[in-house]
Amino acid sequence: MAIVEVKVPQLSESVSEGTLISWKKKPGEAVAVDEILIEIETDKVVLEVPAPSAGVLAETLKDGGASVVSEEVIARIDTEGKAGAVAAPAAAAPAAAPVAAPAAAANKGDVAMPAAAKILAEKGLQATDVAGSGKDGRVTKGDALAAGAKPAAVAAPVAAPVAAAKPLPAVAAPVAQNLGDRPEQRVPMSRLRARVAERLIQSQSTNAILTTFNEVNMAPLMEMRKKFQEKFEKEHGVKLGFMSFFVKAAVAALKKFPVLNASVDGNDIVYHGYFDIGIAVGSPRGLVVPIIRNADQLSFADIEKKIAEFGQKAKEGKISIDDLTGGTFSISNGGTFGSMLSTPIINPPQSAILGVHATKDRAVVENGQVVVRPINYLAMSYDHRIIDGREAVLGLVTMKEALEDPARLLFDI
Repeated sequence: MAIVEVKVPQLSESVSEGTLISWKKKPGEAVAVDEILIEIETDKVVLEVPAPSAGVLAETLKDGGASVVSEEVIARIDTEGKAGAVAAPAAAAPAAAPVAAPAAAANKGDVAMPAAAKILAEKGLQATDVAGSGKDGRVTKGDALAAGAKPAAVAAPVAAPVAAAKPLPAVAAPVAQNLGDRPEQRVPMSRLRARVAERLIQSQSTNAILTTFNEVNMAPLMEMRKKFQEKFEKEHGVKLGFMSFFVKAAVAALKKFPVLNASVDGNDIVYHGYFDIGIAVGSPRGLVVPIIRNADQLSFADIEKKIAEFGQKAKEGKISIDDLTGGTFSISNGGTFGSMLSTPIINPPQSAILGVHATKDRAVVENGQVVVRPINYLAMSYDHRIIDGREAVLGLVTMKEALEDPARLLFDI
């Protein structure tokens, strides 16, 4: 028997631990090399743990929901095993030894595997109460879990009354309470959600947040996009969206007012000589902000490709820690969901963030006449500790002017 250990991948320095989500394989099942065994959720991303070798999953050392750290062993694979068989414990007692209680089974390894014995003990069952499917009739972890769902399936008839007399505790996640027509459900926060909450509270408690607003006539930008969209997609293989224009307009403002691109470090102001723009993206597990690095050096096509890539990775839960690290300024597009106006919250340690909203036809006054124009309300929140109102307002005006006259972005004026 050749055993290969399955370990937690190396986490980043800023991530101390993660949480196992759920095993995709059960002990005794065959696994292929690089087949995903389990996912680990950290406060930033979800990591996939592949099988380092082909074989049979001999045992899992941690259950779903358990906390783990870098390089921790969480399972073992028997590279010479056969599907349906589970490796026996190293210190197994003779098969004839009596099984007095679940605790004894866990210690001696007569009938139940260690992980199975622990589950049985929590359920108030003995190993003899469950039909084992493992080698020599041993009770596997899968058998123990199934016993909770099917309490009637016991091995020894004499034990049936005992099992029936003791209600089994729930092994699944908390479910809705039966409160008639006012049900409730209590579920723990995911690590990502808890981390987002922590950072938002940190932002509100440490930053002196103010928000300035302006409106943008999107007609010139929409006309330019409509004119070149087909040729752009054919040439670059990606659709021309509005976000690349917002990124370019933000970079133009950050260049003109560097404090918008700065951050606070203690009593120091750090002015960044590069432009790493975070784009807020919704994912099934919560909000993430991947970073478009050196946005000032990228073309419109490059930016659109990065945004499309981030969107796909977020949808699949494959955003990496590197994708989320850093950032000097952020853009949040609530308009995707139909938001008319909002006050975006700063993403620490950054000092400003741009909020983009839904473009709607609105009545505006031009040359003394009321006309209808596609208007987008922009909102920029900023840290008033280092950014004065003048820089914030003029910075947003710079973005407005660039969007209303897109040719400015081409000539960097």
